[in-house]
Amino acid sequence: MSPAIAATNGLPVSGNEEGPSRFLLPSDYGDFQTNRLNHTPPLPSILKNPFQVVDGPPTTAAGNPDEIANLFPNLYGQPSVSLVPGQPEVKGQSFKVGVVFSGGQAPGGHNVITGIFDYLQERARGSTLYGFKGGPAGIMSCKYVKLTADLIYPYRNQGGFHMICSSRDKIETPEQLKQAEETVKKLDLDGLVIIGGDDSNTNACLLAEYFRSKNMKTQVIGCPKTIDGDLKCKDVPISFGFDTACKIYSEMIGNVMVDARSTGKYYHFIRLMGRAASHITLECALQTHPNIAIIGEEVAAKKLTMKNVTNYIADIICKRMELGFNYGVIILPEGLIDFIPEVKQLIAELNEILAHDVVDEAGMWKRKLRSHSHDLFEFLPQSIQEQLLLERDPHGNVQVAKIETEKMLIQMVEAELDQRKQKGAYEGQFQGKPHFFGYEGRCGFPTNFDANYCNALGYATGILLHSGKTGLISSVGNLTAPVDEWTVGGTALTSLMDVERRHGKFKPVIKKALVDLEGAPMLKFASLRDDWALKNRYLSSGPIQFVGPYANDINYTLMLELGAQFHF
Repeated sequence: MSPAIAATNGLPVSGNEEGPSRFLLPSDYGDFQTNRLNHTPPLPSILKNPFQVVDGPPTTAAGNPDEIANLFPNLYGQPSVSLVPGQPEVKGQSFKVGVVFSGGQAPGGHNVITGIFDYLQERARGSTLYGFKGGPAGIMSCKYVKLTADLIYPYRNQGGFHMICSSRDKIETPEQLKQAEETVKKLDLDGLVIIGGDDSNTNACLLAEYFRSKNMKTQVIGCPKTIDGDLKCKDVPISFGFDTACKIYSEMIGNVMVDARSTGKYYHFIRLMGRAASHITLECALQTHPNIAIIGEEVAAKKLTMKNVTNYIADIICKRMELGFNYGVIILPEGLIDFIPEVKQLIAELNEILAHDVVDEAGMWKRKLRSHSHDLFEFLPQSIQEQLLLERDPHGNVQVAKIETEKMLIQMVEAELDQRKQKGAYEGQFQGKPHFFGYEGRCGFPTNFDANYCNALGYATGILLHSGKTGLISSVGNLTAPVDEWTVGGTALTSLMDVERRHGKFKPVIKKALVDLEGAPMLKFASLRDDWALKNRYLSSGPIQFVGPYANDINYTLMLELGAQFHF
């Protein structure tokens, strides 16, 4: 332990550093945590040799380019950049950078910070890195800590965001933007890094536009974080945390599969993370081979109703009973209810009502629902009705994590099977067991892939800031190749933008990447699911995928999307 930290019992000295909080020490750790500290993430060769930052062609937007151009007049059209071998143009002068976690946790976040820190130590000596405490609220209230080598060391290759913590606050009102301006001026920041998902990186773009409109020197760079996997494009092939979360969930699903086979009498309905996209459900299906995996995007494309989904599950249960199997495993995304067109329309109407009105106990507010939506709302179980009316999240979205879709499906499937039993079409004994695998996957030890990927993202972020770039998201590509061959660059945030209606108003957002129903991962799954439905092809990945001779380094979604060849 360094004398500086020992003198304060492990407590760093903070800036507006409102009473310092307790930071971890290596002595707090067990053997495995200590072992992970000693993993040194390799860097892509482009980052270890002389390089130049090269601009690409002008960019446009993912949708509604005219509106995006009006919203971001100082950033729209700017090029994405890439690193190529060459004599460096970036000088080694020191500079000051702030970093913040925004939104939910994802494995690997700490390595983004250590990657930034390592870049500053190696290429810009004398630089200062500040961590804003408690997410974007820390920027607005100017609560920060100066990050040092001793302070960040215990967080290398560890899960969680607890080095500086996070929140779901947003910086978007004139007052909030002014507070952010005052903070970056007070700290004399040359750069600000926002580590977050699609909403957080939209916020990064808003801040970059605001700072540039004020002729401020502070540049803003985003970093792609979300376990849901819905923040990606050609140049940002995957968000960090997705790989780790899927492997954690797959281990848990595999355990449940063994239990199902052992007892022989339960159908396990497992709801997985994924509010707006089903990437986690699809990847976990490819890793574990459940009997049924519901892909929300397919439900939406086929315009399936709640009744359709219920019948699909009941049909397979009946066929499995005929084969002597009275058990099974069913996985689904947490956002499934939002994919069903009739429910999606209901939620859109509820969002609009809740944005402007109060839900009265007498139910007068229901008169504002369309006839079909009103009938559907009344048809849903009381518990689901209550969950649909819960307070929206800060981004105006239904808090789907609180909607127990798996329990609703169990009730509906049970009712359907009872009707079939009365008609003599089903003779089994259905027992459903609900599960929600959510927070368990957000803060696990990052896999070697996520540890390496985040380290490279952080290092690249330092480069982008040092080369004077703003309004970009750090991007690392060619990820199915060895780390040495990964490519590095920055993608214009406005090129990912579209507009969306939230809180009753149109706002700029980064367009979510949904499951491509014609993409390789989905086509592979579709070719195998009928076999999985009736035969128990269960796979169990086992614990801790990043150590030992049997380490599972395969991320099927990434490999299939990028055309890698492997034996399935």
